[in-house]
Amino acid sequence: MPTATAIPELNYEPMVIPPARGAPTPLSDIQQEILRLKKERKAVILAHNYQIDAIQRVADYVGDSLGLSYHAQKADADVIAFCGVHFMAETAKIVNPSKIVLLPDLEAGCSLSDSCPAEKLAAYKAANPGLYVVAYINCSAAVKALSDVIVTSGNAVKIVERVPQDREILFVPDQNLGQWVSQKTGRKMRLWPGSCYVHVLFTTRAIEKIRQTYPDAPVVAHPECVQSVRDLADVVCSTEKMVDFCKTNPAKAFIVVTESGMLHRLHREVPDKTFIAGPTDKCACNDCRFMKMNTIEKLRDCLLHLEPRVELPADIIEKARLPIERMLDWSK
Repeated sequence: MPTATAIPELNYEPMVIPPARGAPTPLSDIQQEILRLKKERKAVILAHNYQIDAIQRVADYVGDSLGLSYHAQKADADVIAFCGVHFMAETAKIVNPSKIVLLPDLEAGCSLSDSCPAEKLAAYKAANPGLYVVAYINCSAAVKALSDVIVTSGNAVKIVERVPQDREILFVPDQNLGQWVSQKTGRKMRLWPGSCYVHVLFTTRAIEKIRQTYPDAPVVAHPECVQSVRDLADVVCSTEKMVDFCKTNPAKAFIVVTESGMLHRLHREVPDKTFIAGPTDKCACNDCRFMKMNTIEKLRDCLLHLEPRVELPADIIEKARLPIERMLDWSK
């Protein structure tokens, strides 16, 4: 019989956030300045779960793409300062076009969004008429305008289950999320060959190794991970559902297989538990270089100068709003 092969050593110390001790660190001078500017500008600050902790702590709302979309839609402020990546700020502009939408760094893009250029999707639709396009929200406004409905990782299963059974689905742009949704719903779908560069860096080797160190810690993985990693996880879910899972699960420690910024929110909302960053083969955690382009200084500056702004053509806003509103309606 073959013998088990030992998992090779990984040359780093795990990134671990232990239970909270004592009062939170006071806000810095620049964070206080941001709060003052927010009030002066009549602004709301929305931050994705993958933003740095300093930004998350001054945000009015921290969440996943679905929650951020709802908050952007109902925001009654004059200004939306969106701390995330470009497609997220575009979504805020689409659902609330009369507002000034700021993005601290306009270069904060997304490899997944870039994998599906609108012109290529348009050509594919022209060559394959009749497809029902389900677009993951991690795509450009122009791609949303070509889609029938938008989904997030938190509602994709629910949304796909509502797509008419007689329609063939094209799922764009994340093939890993699409594969997971297909497995969960039983719906066959054409999958666009795109992926998130952060989540595909997680490997079974790295996750198995960290599990040896923390054998009692459930593995919580994002569905953008490859199937072999998802298969190792105790639960596969969106970042928002990770919070609920960690709150209600009796375990005292969790291995969180997604972008490292998520650990900051988990630490604030579940302060009595320990969180271990899912590692890669080369690093103890996994940062998105685009998410991390937003800094606390850039957030302050964008509120100070009301720049840089996210602008979209009126026709794109109109066409993209329909599939987003369909998502928001179907998610209720």
